[in-house]
Amino acid sequence: MSKIGFIGLGIMGRPMATNLAKAGQPLMVSDLNEDIVKELCALGAVSGSYTDIARECDLILTILPTGAIVREVLFGENGVASALTAGKVVCDMSSVTPGESQECYRRLKEIGVGFVDAPVSGGEPGAIAGTLAIMCGGDQADFDRLKPAFDIMGSSALLIGDSGAGSVTKLANQIMVNLNIAAVSEAMVLAAKAGVDPMKVYHAVRGGLAGSTVLDAKAPMMCRRDFKPGGTIRVNHKDIKNVLATAHDIDVPLPLTAQLFEIQQALKVSGHMDDDHAGYVQYFEQLAGVTVQSDGQA
Repeated sequence: MSKIGFIGLGIMGRPMATNLAKAGQPLMVSDLNEDIVKELCALGAVSGSYTDIARECDLILTILPTGAIVREVLFGENGVASALTAGKVVCDMSSVTPGESQECYRRLKEIGVGFVDAPVSGGEPGAIAGTLAIMCGGDQADFDRLKPAFDIMGSSALLIGDSGAGSVTKLANQIMVNLNIAAVSEAMVLAAKAGVDPMKVYHAVRGGLAGSTVLDAKAPMMCRRDFKPGGTIRVNHKDIKNVLATAHDIDVPLPLTAQLFEIQQALKVSGHMDDDHAGYVQYFEQLAGVTVQSDGQA
C-alpha cells in the first residue's frame, strides 16, 4: 500500500484524511493547524513537513484554499517539489482554475512527477461520509495509482480528460450548484412573503421536477436559519470568480453566473462570507423584507 502525504486539513481535508486514516492507509499529514494534525496522528497518521512528505510518500494529495497557495506549497522555498523524485504523483483536490492545474502538470512533468487535478463535490457532509464526487484531469496511469485512495474518500471518481479537465468540470459543477441554491432561495422568499410555510412548500415540490440534491440539502437549512458552513460563501465566491475568469478567457458569456457573483458581492458587504451558501437566501430576504423561517419539521 502506497504511503500518502496529505496537505490541507480544513473543512474538507480534515474528514477526507480522517477516512484515509481510518481505512488503515499509511498517511503523513501537514497543516498550519497543529491541533488538527494531532487529531489525525491519534488515528495513526504521522506529521511531516512538505519536504518530509515529498521524500517519504509516493502519492501526495493537496486540498487548499486557492491556486496561489497550491503553487506556493508545491513550488515555493522548501516546497513539495524541492524534494520530489521521479515516479511520484501529486494530486491537487483544490478548486482552482484549469490554467493553474495545467501549470502544475507541466512543471512537475519536467521532473518526472505525475500530476492529477481532482476537485471534489459533496461538501463537508460528503467528505465526512466518504461519498464525494471526484472529477479528475491528467494521465490514466496516474489516475489509476490514485484510484484506491479516491475509492476511500468518494463514491465516484472519473477521469474526465487531460490535465485541467477536472478543474473545468468543477467550475461547471459550481455554476449548477450555486445557481440552484440561489433559485431555491428566491423561491423560499416568495413563499414566505406570500404567507405560506416554506418548509411545507419544500415538502410539496421535492418529489417533482424541482426536486434535487441541492433542494434537499439547502431548503431545510434555510427554514431552520442554519447557516453553519459546510461550504462557505467565501469559498464559493472564489470559485465563481474562477468560473468567470475562465469563461472570459475563452469567450463564453455567463449572464446568470455573473449575476450570482454580484449577489455574493452584496453578501460580502453585509458580512455573510463565512456563512454556508444556504445563506444566499439572506440576500433575497433583504430585497423582499421578509425572513424565511418555519416551525415545520426539517
